[in-house]
Amino acid sequence: MSDPSTIDQIAERVERLLARHEEVLRANALLQDQVNALAQERDALLSRFAEARLRLDAVLQRLPAEPSHAPVASPTPPAAPSGGAFAAASR
Repeated sequence: MSDPSTIDQIAERVERLLARHEEVLRANALLQDQVNALAQERDALLSRFAEARLRLDAVLQRLPAEPSHAPVASPTPPAAPSGGAFAAASR
């Protein structure tokens, strides 16, 4: 027959494995809860995005196709000096 210490060692290892298995199951359940929460958050954000897009499209539809701006006069270049102080100094 097997040595009692060998059986005790095997029993101890099995107990440790069972404890570790339970820890992994708990961690897995917590991670699954996080995945579910994140999926719900993602779905809510996608829904808000779709609603915002619809509102933006509605605003864009109300805008005129071509913006009607009044023609802006181009700035006139400054007039060439007609004499003035420079012309008097060069004479």
